[in-house]
Amino acid sequence: MTPAQLEALLRDVADRRLAPETAVDRLRHLPFEELPFARIDHHRALRQGHPEVIFCEGKTVAQVLAIAERLVAVSGSFLGTRATEGMAAALEARFAGLEWNPLGRTVRLPDPGSASRKTGTVLVVTAGTSDLSVAEEAAVTAEAFGHGVVRLPDVGVAGLHRLLSANDRLEEADVVIVVAGMEGALPSVVGGLVRVPVIAVPTSVGYGASFGGLAALLAMLNSCAAGVTVVNIDNGFGAAAAASRILSG
Repeated sequence: MTPAQLEALLRDVADRRLAPETAVDRLRHLPFEELPFARIDHHRALRQGHPEVIFCEGKTVAQVLAIAERLVAVSGSFLGTRATEGMAAALEARFAGLEWNPLGRTVRLPDPGSASRKTGTVLVVTAGTSDLSVAEEAAVTAEAFGHGVVRLPDVGVAGLHRLLSANDRLEEADVVIVVAGMEGALPSVVGGLVRVPVIAVPTSVGYGASFGGLAALLAMLNSCAAGVTVVNIDNGFGAAAAASRILSG
């Protein structure tokens, strides 16, 4: 339950549009709800500004479906990351309006009022097409968290003129997320061009000596450009969560 939803609930009780018993029934699973395999944190939106997100990897289809149903019952929406096609199919059959992004492996049931509450613009920059899966996870998460998103794909340092030709989009962004594998050089370049926070996401894309993204991670951590923050390998969700806190602070 978000702060806005809780405020609306209390206002309905105060204005006698809603019986206190009905309000208590809606709040009975706060602050968390116990399932046989999970404890759903329904108070997370009140504490942190955004509801709990389902990390689908490692869960069964039935577990993901059960958690999603309880999140919808309390807050009306949900976001899941690292979902499979089977999970998406089960969720689509249960929830009308589900958005399945197979590239980013995200499943989302949007909050009906989220479209009118956009805060700031997140520019998601991708070094190469092979990094798009992680970039899409970041983009969908930022959108779910209520921010405008602009995508700028395939502008890696192997053809730097592609990035420079999009300078207007760099200047218009409030936060930039840069997703790159291989040697991980792109966030340093972007960090030297913009005045806003840059969040670097190393990916596991690359040949043998990239060590599954470790080379990109270390390069980003050693960036000489000021204002570059680094998240874990392939963690598009974490980058979007950090961007959201910057924009909502």
